[in-house]
Amino acid sequence: MTQDTLTIAGKAYSSRLLVGTGKYKDFAQTREAIVASGAQIVTVAIRRTNIGQEPGQPSLLDALPPSEFTYLPNTAGCYSAEEAVRTLRLARELLDGHDLVKLEVLGDSHTLFPNMPETLKAAEVLVKDGFKVMVYCADDPIQARMLEDIGCVAIMPLASLIGSGMGILNPWNLKLIIDQARVPVLVDAGVGTASDAAIAMELGCDGVLMNTAIALAQDPVLMAGAMRKAVEAGREAFRAGRMAKKFYTASPSSPTGGLIGS
Repeated sequence: MTQDTLTIAGKAYSSRLLVGTGKYKDFAQTREAIVASGAQIVTVAIRRTNIGQEPGQPSLLDALPPSEFTYLPNTAGCYSAEEAVRTLRLARELLDGHDLVKLEVLGDSHTLFPNMPETLKAAEVLVKDGFKVMVYCADDPIQARMLEDIGCVAIMPLASLIGSGMGILNPWNLKLIIDQARVPVLVDAGVGTASDAAIAMELGCDGVLMNTAIALAQDPVLMAGAMRKAVEAGREAFRAGRMAKKFYTASPSSPTGGLIGS
């Protein structure tokens, strides 16, 4: 079987699971869980995590060296295009010109649903500014296409609300986005357990991004390993091609010819 890799902005990754670095009890647990997940891309909330902004304080860069992982700075906590653009420009300075970023512009602090007009506005500015933008968005196929046309390198529709653990609530919209996309589509937000990740991959998503489902599990390291297996299994099932669904069939699963005693 040929190697099946995820390619984002021209770089290939063997893991299709991307993980966040927030909500763990400390950086030691963060590292242990992320290593167990097999993830190669890790997201970092620039406004909440120290990656050099606070000299002398514990830094994520020590626990997860950029030589081992691809950092994906994100704009968690931003509620306007201006705020998001400013945050990612700071991240580029802190990470020596790093240009692969995750854009999210939130609509309110209660649901954390994306503000799509502001997201589109920020995406245009960032792409023109030379960033490679992976973008968190609503599961709207029209707006997903608009983000792709702007030049985003990956589309990341929510499965359900951030941190909800509700799983995939609208598989039909996700499928519409997947079928039209010319860039990778990754489910972002709402995954709660391993079966959610497997379903996303079985639908044809190119990858899954999660944080809370691992970090707030009773055993984050064990859950990280479960998510790794789920993403791999879901991807293999998608590539294999599932049998057609049938309401009822009299066709037995075993051959009927040459039965013993017939």
